[in-house]
Amino acid sequence: MKKIGFLSFGHWANHPSYKTRTASDTLLQSIDLAVACEEMGLDGAYFRVHHFAAQLGSPFPLLSAIGAKTNKIEIGTAVIDMRYENPLYMVEDAGAADIISGGRLQLGISRGSPEQVIDGWRHFGYEPANGETDADMGRRKGLEFLDKLKGIGFAEPNPYPMFPNPPGLLRLEPHSEGLRDRICWGAASNATAVWAAENGMNLQSSTLKYDESGKPFHVQQAEQIRLYKEAWKKSGHQRQPRISVSRSIFALVTDQDKYFFGRESDRSDQIGFIESNKRAIFGRSYAAEPDQLIKELAADEAIREADTLLLTIPNTLGVDYNIHLLSSILKHVAPGLGWR
Repeated sequence: MKKIGFLSFGHWANHPSYKTRTASDTLLQSIDLAVACEEMGLDGAYFRVHHFAAQLGSPFPLLSAIGAKTNKIEIGTAVIDMRYENPLYMVEDAGAADIISGGRLQLGISRGSPEQVIDGWRHFGYEPANGETDADMGRRKGLEFLDKLKGIGFAEPNPYPMFPNPPGLLRLEPHSEGLRDRICWGAASNATAVWAAENGMNLQSSTLKYDESGKPFHVQQAEQIRLYKEAWKKSGHQRQPRISVSRSIFALVTDQDKYFFGRESDRSDQIGFIESNKRAIFGRSYAAEPDQLIKELAADEAIREADTLLLTIPNTLGVDYNIHLLSSILKHVAPGLGWR
């Protein structure tokens, strides 16, 4: 058995072929898709967060709305760029969204990746401390977020407050019990995967990681996950971690599927640079008829190592078509791999 969710980047543009012409289209369709996916038995609805772009950027209103309209489906991010965040304000937002959903948030955070503008976090009022890089700042903010999610008081109460205070130091409210254990770190390298394990975070690994060995993407990602599991065990954490990987997977069951994604069937891993000095490997897409897709996915080592698979979706094609894509995986592919 494996948990299966969708991952939407939430694009919109005034393009004649898009079903998402505006931000309103994307936000409202994201809610509709999550509701429909819960009804079909999908396990999770996840969203990417980007700033200064025609994409989803402020996750908590959306997560709260989905939480209010669904009952079972996990709701999450993959990932929130912590360089842009106020960790304390984020604790309040995340706590409220988690309570609204009944404790279903699975928040992916990270130190961030190249964005649409130069040093975009500066426009949000943030600067790395002396001697820090922006990546260091993102990790520091991530750890502060985790610490304050524990719900332990840290703030000295005002001796003359507007409202009566409970005794002792004050914590941020609302506090959502258990959310601290449902925070994932998006790791692009083996070292940050180990760091996430040591700090008690679950792991998210996408279709991109730093090329650290020259091996195929799925092999490198599987090695990353095994290093994470080893570090988790050595750290002595008392619970089992969650580990997710994302993939672009399309079951070609209709002529429309073949028209949209048939050319993806011969794709292979790609090498590129997401930062000037960081060679990265991008995992291939999977697109084939179900029987062939089952064979190809069975050979993906990283998917085997993970407990959760996030299916990246073309959200611009609209709710109905994405329901078809996701239901095709559940119906024609997942049973053949033992995921259902």
